[in-house]
Amino acid sequence: MALAWPAGVEKAVPTTGGPAVAASTPSPPGGDHSVPRSPGPAGALRRAPVQRRSAERLARILDACARELDEVGYERLTTRAVAARAGVPIGSVYHFFSDKRAMADALAHRNLDDFLGRTAARLAEPGIGTDWRTAVDVLVDEYTAMKRTAPGFALIDFGVPGETNQDLADRLPALLGDRLPADPADPTVRLALVIAVEAADAALQLAFRTDPDGDPRVLAETKRLVRAYLGTVLG
Repeated sequence: MALAWPAGVEKAVPTTGGPAVAASTPSPPGGDHSVPRSPGPAGALRRAPVQRRSAERLARILDACARELDEVGYERLTTRAVAARAGVPIGSVYHFFSDKRAMADALAHRNLDDFLGRTAARLAEPGIGTDWRTAVDVLVDEYTAMKRTAPGFALIDFGVPGETNQDLADRLPALLGDRLPADPADPTVRLALVIAVEAADAALQLAFRTDPDGDPRVLAETKRLVRAYLGTVLG
């Protein structure tokens, strides 16, 4: 879902390949519960980190970017302010990013990885239901929690509208695992997942437009909407 990518901000053009930026929330152990990492952040990087120190510096830069976004917004975001907040030379920022757009794009992809990692961890907890309907509820709950508390998330979210919804739909089968009672390669199932994500996106926009913490009535209806629609395909 991509609810708040700043108007007029284009997605950064990939420059180099490499491993994805590690999300701050680790994926839980267990085969069926692990979620593939997004290849997205590396596409926004000039150079991918190859050493632990470099990866930690990159994480600090993205953390600082998120905090700056909360305080000043995207238009007033500067690479110099991010560098100062992260405690790194300005050259370290440009080592990884060509400009602030690329930096924000990498943060958005990290948000998506964090979101899926958090959801996978919740679904792996003892006592959590094992059907796809439970997963729908957890997805909405974790999105709501990040919207309320994750630095920078309220503004950047998962990135460019449309593209990240497709990415999320592509990654849902791995997240759902045995909870998905249908072949994800089936075009009908694939289409249903895309429509469900797009519908949830629109409903969640409404929930946070009417209430900064998310209108609880709209959040509840979002779950009911997605469960009802997917029920026509998944049973």
